[in-house]
Amino acid sequence: MGEGALSVQAIANPPPFARARSAVAYTDLARKLVSKMKYSDRPEIALFCARMMVSAGHELLGPDAVLVPLHPARQRERRYNQSSELARTIGRLAKCDLHTDLIVRHKRTIQQVGLNASQRARNVDGAFRVDPARLDRLGARRVVLVDDVLTTGATASAAAKALKRVGVSQVDVLSFARVVFDTDMTV
Repeated sequence: MGEGALSVQAIANPPPFARARSAVAYTDLARKLVSKMKYSDRPEIALFCARMMVSAGHELLGPDAVLVPLHPARQRERRYNQSSELARTIGRLAKCDLHTDLIVRHKRTIQQVGLNASQRARNVDGAFRVDPARLDRLGARRVVLVDDVLTTGATASAAAKALKRVGVSQVDVLSFARVVFDTDMTV
């Protein structure tokens, strides 16, 4: 849509992150790819998705960017963390540093599937904190949060707020897919 364009959602409710880029809209095909990547131990799908994400988010990436995957706690449940795999691959392709342990989920949350926008926001409110021992490694670089799907932006917003509270000046978000829907819709 051009430089400076804002989504309707960003105009109505400005997020705590600066920019969000996604490779594709969350269609049935994107849902199937994400599902196979998450639950079928298919890292080759992560490579395919990461290549598209590098192209879609090229202006977010660079030597002054640090990639931070979301959802570290989910790896224990699935044996595979799609966000970490995407971030690792993007880092390799775009030559960006990766910090998998900068953000810590210190509050147990329920899965977001089936929750509407306000329920999602309440679910992850205050769920993240930044590990102060890891913050020093960041320096003055920008943080790019990496996730598979940006639905309402609640998780990315909660993580961005935690980063902003400790002085990170710019946080961007890069996802494979973006859900485009009415804010009261349940996904």
